[in-house]
Amino acid sequence: MKGLLTRLKGALGRPAPGRAEEAGQGERVLVNAYCTRADVPALEFPHALQGRRDLSDPELAPHLAGFVGYVLSRGDGTMSRNRYHVMRHVQRVRQHLSLSIDEGLLDALSDWAVRANAIVFLPDGSIRDPRGRILLSAAGEEPDGEAALPYPAEAWERKARTEAALAARGIEVPRHLPPLVCEPELRLRAPQEIAGRAFAMLAVSARAESLASKEPLAPEDLFERLPSARAHLTPAEQAFLSDPEPLASDVVQFGWRYECLYLLEWAMGLVDALPFPGAICDVPLAARTMLEARDLPGALRSLRMRGEGEILDALDLHYRLHWRVRQAGLQQVPVPPELDAGVIAERHRALNWLVRFEDREWDEVDTPT
Repeated sequence: MKGLLTRLKGALGRPAPGRAEEAGQGERVLVNAYCTRADVPALEFPHALQGRRDLSDPELAPHLAGFVGYVLSRGDGTMSRNRYHVMRHVQRVRQHLSLSIDEGLLDALSDWAVRANAIVFLPDGSIRDPRGRILLSAAGEEPDGEAALPYPAEAWERKARTEAALAARGIEVPRHLPPLVCEPELRLRAPQEIAGRAFAMLAVSARAESLASKEPLAPEDLFERLPSARAHLTPAEQAFLSDPEPLASDVVQFGWRYECLYLLEWAMGLVDALPFPGAICDVPLAARTMLEARDLPGALRSLRMRGEGEILDALDLHYRLHWRVRQAGLQQVPVPPELDAGVIAERHRALNWLVRFEDREWDEVDTPT
């Protein structure tokens, strides 16, 4: 298989490398590497590091946003399979490295990029997989058919496990759905933030339930029982609670937030099980759990966060089930009876927030499938 060096030579119309270049004595190349892993391996080959930044650098987020714009602007801008996966990769980036190396060392860079789960941006304007195969070209030509989609092995393994588990239940989902974020890429919300979000969701859910039952609870009464809720409300939640006569659709929407609440309680280890999403959660248990904790310090004393693997397993499952129920809607066929579409949608939303999908805050969390 061609290495990165040989592929770049071909792209630039240069001859194959000679012995001097193979020894690392060729022309210098500037390479930008976008790594999704937090534990990026050391660069064990000669190089000149031009810059390195992680998510603690305030300039990285706008840079990545600009790079997503570049990805979307190549060619005619059609949302192709490769374009979609490159965009998602950029949104998961944990480390960005800019370095110059001798052309003769590009194959060494390629081996490092595999371990770093990095895509590389080269001087010809192309975005390439770790082995130098074109994912997106500067001019928008067809990508290399052998280009490997940039996901760590752990993500592919989890996808395969989920598909097998669903197949055992008689639920088919397509193989073309991508892997999702995995352990080396993960940035979970902090426990204090999760607990605060749970108190806020109980307040809005209880208010919605009371309005639906024509026995409205006053927001101030809710805050007296849930003193930590007020500080963690989002703008949309504040608007809902302050509206004496909200729209019926808003009452329904916020009533469903019990499912998000239960999911977060499960993630915090405050409830024991997350049943398969075939029926609504145990609402009295969800409410009682936060009421007994009463405030943020009480919740944090009881909290026992679940392992990252459990949370990512739940995300992978609900992502694929959400695709299944959405397809049923598009095809105007019944949702499989063992699935509850509302429960799946709310859990998917809460899980995407937990893993910082697209780094969006609660009111803007998206659940694309």
